[in-house]
Amino acid sequence: MKVTETRLNGCFILEPAIFSDERGYFTESFNAARFNKAVGSEVHFVQDNQSFSTQGVVRALHYQLGEYAQAKLVRVLSGTVLDVAVDLRKDSPTFGQHVAVELSYENKKQLFIPRGFAHGFVVLTDTAEFFYKCDNYYHKDAEGGILYNDPTLNIDWKLPSDQLKVSEKDSVLPTFDSARI
Repeated sequence: MKVTETRLNGCFILEPAIFSDERGYFTESFNAARFNKAVGSEVHFVQDNQSFSTQGVVRALHYQLGEYAQAKLVRVLSGTVLDVAVDLRKDSPTFGQHVAVELSYENKKQLFIPRGFAHGFVVLTDTAEFFYKCDNYYHKDAEGGILYNDPTLNIDWKLPSDQLKVSEKDSVLPTFDSARI
């Protein structure tokens, strides 16, 4: 597995070894011991989530607060997404900065997003199936979010704004400057 730390401390791109032949391929998508060594901390995942979306769907930018904060290991089972992580750690030198990584069925890349980050993605292909592991259970009262097109964050979602499909709930999220962080 190739591991690359992004410019945001603690946020890693993981590229598993792929073994292919005329029959197809095999990859070890997760191994706790190898993963923990790669990211330099003990992460215990307790919940898996999966979504299916069509092109242009934006699911962003979400996070959990306080004791309910979640680290996530995300990957794509089919299609392609642009995955975005935003550093919300007020004591971090990269507070308010983001990384965007293309994750796809073809490249098999995964992104590890530590606690203290907002997360979201947009579907770039006709459809995409998205899978992620969380190290803490979802708690509705600890839910937070930031408007996907926040001018301070200035995220390039790689699709024209008129092609983006945003839920009603996500379209009224607060801006970065007024979000509960």
